[in-house]
Amino acid sequence: MSEYNQKRIESRLSEAISMLIVKGEIKNQHLSTLCSVSRVEVSPDNAFAIVYISSVMDENVLNKSVEALQGASSFIQKRVGAFLKTRNTPVLRFKADTSLREGQKLNALIDSLVDNGK
Repeated sequence: MSEYNQKRIESRLSEAISMLIVKGEIKNQHLSTLCSVSRVEVSPDNAFAIVYISSVMDENVLNKSVEALQGASSFIQKRVGAFLKTRNTPVLRFKADTSLREGQKLNALIDSLVDNGK
């Protein structure tokens, strides 16, 4: 698959899964609507996709949301397949993306070092 097609499918997957989360179509009490898709990586053969989920909430809420999404992955895959209208829909795997939180910690550390240096 060309890189352009792979990026297009990644973008469409991100859009479709985000819409399902925001609209509340995934019925699970542990899924927070404040979580979002940060990025999607599709394998070159379009067989698998890793969906990274981030949240402004604490890590416990993020992990529960990722578990809820993983539990509903077959439902999500079916809905995404109808949205993509492709022959094969990638098997979805969900992972927590903590890079936003780690970046905030790093910025706070740098700010504290700059303030102590003055």
